[in-house]
Amino acid sequence: MTTRRAFLAGLGAACAAPLLPAALHADEATTVLTATDVHVANYPTVEAVKWIGETMLRETGGRVRLRQYHSGQLGREAEAIDMARFGAIDMTRVYAGALNNAFPLTTALCLPYAFDSVAHMRHALDAGIAQTVLDGFGARDLVGLAVYDSGARCFYNTRHPIVTPQDLRGLKLRVASSDMFIDLVRLLGANPTPMSLGDTFSGMETHMIDGAENNMRSFHSSRHFEAARFWSQSEHSYAPDILLISRRSLEALRPGDRDLLIDTARASVPVMRQLWDASEGAARQAVADYGIAFNDVDMPAFRAAAQPLRERYLRHPELQALYARIRQSA
Repeated sequence: MTTRRAFLAGLGAACAAPLLPAALHADEATTVLTATDVHVANYPTVEAVKWIGETMLRETGGRVRLRQYHSGQLGREAEAIDMARFGAIDMTRVYAGALNNAFPLTTALCLPYAFDSVAHMRHALDAGIAQTVLDGFGARDLVGLAVYDSGARCFYNTRHPIVTPQDLRGLKLRVASSDMFIDLVRLLGANPTPMSLGDTFSGMETHMIDGAENNMRSFHSSRHFEAARFWSQSEHSYAPDILLISRRSLEALRPGDRDLLIDTARASVPVMRQLWDASEGAARQAVADYGIAFNDVDMPAFRAAAQPLRERYLRHPELQALYARIRQSA
């Protein structure tokens, strides 16, 4: 099995020489694409990419194969983005919040209360919002393949229920390395602490942080519920996940295989959604059985508290136009 250390050592050697697409590391008869994800093996995004690999293998008669590295085997999302940009890996699934700073259009998908529900988000994405965002990746050596929705992001912590924004005061909360999420958590009264998903559990156990914000499926799969016993249904963001491929790797494929991969990635979206819906319900039941305390929040108070941040970001004309399309699809 390839370890992260061995892979990154190979990456360092590759960086000392002219970069070649990872897809070209295979022999002439077979192209092997590498795909990474920080989530565990049975997570819906991992399973959706696995489905892409199985479909490509079948439709190309074994000529194009996919090798997956899940559970953060090759590092954090920020590292995966850079490795894909430089062609050291081929594909990666990352949380949209991790892309906000480098790809501003993704911020529209993450803004607080931009979407009203999962149904609204899916309708908006399918109505062209997803493609608009995906088209924005080409300027930095990446190609957007698919937008995978990932449910409502909510707050959870080790100390007490959160009902109003005032209940966040004094809490140190893990956030993704996104200026927008850092600003949001600070505006709501908490102390934002940028941290990788993999470090969050130990951060709560050692009291470095008091909690985090994420979706129910990740709350369960990362076992954060074992440290944080209070889940507050704030639904402050429906930030999705995005599947990316290195432009070098995509262009190295035969034209027919390139088109097939793009089409297959698009077709994986409903596959992922079906898996998500089934597993999210199971995750919620599992953490409820564990004894997690659930509570609703004062939604009008949270929406009002987040309004200044939303207005500030929407001064950007492109974000404003994309946000208007999101709201029109409600």
